[in-house]
Amino acid sequence: MRLEGKVAIVTGAGRGIGAAIAQRFAAEGASVVCADIDGRSARSTESAILTSGGAGRAVEADISTVNGNQAMIGAALEFGGLDVLHANAAIQVMGRLEDTSEADWDALHAANLRGVYLGIREALPHLRARRGGSIIITASLLGMVGDPDMPAYGAMKGGLRALCRSLAAAHGPENIRCNTICPGDVETPMGADFFAHQADPDGARAAILERYPLRRFATPEDVANVALFLASDEASYLTGIDVVVDGGLLARIY
Repeated sequence: MRLEGKVAIVTGAGRGIGAAIAQRFAAEGASVVCADIDGRSARSTESAILTSGGAGRAVEADISTVNGNQAMIGAALEFGGLDVLHANAAIQVMGRLEDTSEADWDALHAANLRGVYLGIREALPHLRARRGGSIIITASLLGMVGDPDMPAYGAMKGGLRALCRSLAAAHGPENIRCNTICPGDVETPMGADFFAHQADPDGARAAILERYPLRRFATPEDVANVALFLASDEASYLTGIDVVVDGGLLARIY
């Protein structure tokens, strides 16, 4: 049980990557706060954890607000403290820069960057009280390379990578680690939404899949495996890094 006795918060835990991470953490012994703006989906993940014999608690929380972040921290404290924060929640808006409205930009910033800042700010005193812990941020390959149709999303994810390094440098002396996971395409509802916006969804999917050396997209469980490692004591000497989960995509030049 690699997380036995630990308390973890996973944001965006209602579906996709977040649901897989929450369930994997619980299976490895953690008490997991399943935070999501969609209360029904959060409760679904909680139910899956409880059915499997784990400890989980759903919290309906808008992580772009202080109150939302305080609610999920409060749930963690009911479990006894906080050891792991996985800031995973995000939204996606398609569109080139000139087609991106100020409202869309602000919504992406609120959920994908400001919300992570708020969550970590609320979590730090409680990680410090446990004499250390692990902060994991779901960034993206698009924080490293450019997609012409997703500049706002990429800008926020790139910001998370920079934030991670600052946190690692600032809080390493307190034994608080911070790392990002940068997935490529993942078989999630958000991934499906990307292809749905293409003129030829099936053709676009096939063309992109051909660029992956492993010839498949990641599953949420592939990402959860990496999150588990970063949350565990096995990663106790890793901080301030990006773990790329991309099936070899960046290994290619063309």
